Order: sequence, then C-alpha cells, then structure tokens
Amino acid sequence: MIEKKPLPCPENLTSPSPKGQPLPRLPNPSRPPLDRGGESGEELLNSPPVKGGLGGVGLPERGGVLPYNKNLTALARENRKNPTPAETKIWNEVLRMRQFAGYKFLRQKPLAGYIVDFYCSELRLVVEIDGDSHAESVECDAERTRVLQSLGLTVVRYTNAEVFQNIAGVYDNLIEKIEKLTPLAPLDRGGL
Repeated sequence: MIEKKPLPCPENLTSPSPKGQPLPRLPNPSRPPLDRGGESGEELLNSPPVKGGLGGVGLPERGGVLPYNKNLTALARENRKNPTPAETKIWNEVLRMRQFAGYKFLRQKPLAGYIVDFYCSELRLVVEIDGDSHAESVECDAERTRVLQSLGLTVVRYTNAEVFQNIAGVYDNLIEKIEKLTPLAPLDRGGL
C-alpha cells in the first residue's frame, strides 16, 4: 500500500486505511431533498455531464476557476486510492453518487496549495475529516481554513470520532449547513 506523502501542513499526513468491505449506506433522509430550482429537478438529471463539475465555475472575480497547485494532482489521486477509514465511511454513507441532497462531491480535491478531503463546487463547500494528527496542527488547520475561506469557500470540519460514532449527526449537521448556503445557478448547457 502506498503511504500518503506529506504536504506543507501536518494535517495532511494520514495513514492509509486497509481495504475492507463496503460500508452500508444511510437510508434516505426523512427530510425532502433541498429545493434546487426548476420544476422537478429533471433538467439536472437529464443534462449531459460537464467535465470538471461545473465546467470551471468558481469565483467570478477570479475568472471562474479556483486556484490549485498542479503538483498536488498526483498525490490527490493516490489519496483517493488510499482513503482513511473515516473518509471511506462518510463517502460511502453520506456523500457518494449524489446521495447527499443531490449534490456532487469530489474526494481529495486540490484547492489552492492544499488537498481537501471533500469538495462540492456547486455549494463552494469543503468538508474536512480531522484525524488524530489534527490535534497537533491547530494553527495549520486555522491557516488552511483562512486560505480556503478567502477563496469564497465554506469549510466544515468533523473529527474521526464524530464520523464513526455519530454519522447520522454528521449528516444532519451537513444538511443544516447547506440550507444556509446559496448554490451556484445551474449552467445553461443549451437545449437540443
């Protein structure tokens, strides 16, 4: 198994997880999905995919593209192959395949000089899972959060313990957080 290589901040050092059985999914939420605009939301399901999520839509004042360090893409790919147990759990039970209120999340996304655990471009939302190593890197986490927030992103952090011991609470908390966010308008992809 390939170990994750260190990044500028120690919070990016995590040990690879053993490959195990897929985790069960949470049942559909008791709440209805968030209103995403449109009559039925079918236009989102029937639209052709756009490579890169929203086709590079980011911050308008920065040309629509969020900055990232291209040297981190290979490491991000390796991190996706070797997720931590907590990342695997939240991915399989909450964020994978648009099962979280229909929003698309990406794993191990390079943004600025960092690799974030999960990112939703439509909500401009970063979800970070803080492992045991994060206890020693409070200053680094604060700087990382400050940099990401300066790009117009919302950063939400959960601990490994929260993910393992209260995944339903993490789910409910994320629902509350995104209800306060304004999603980007869907792209006009032109009708055929």
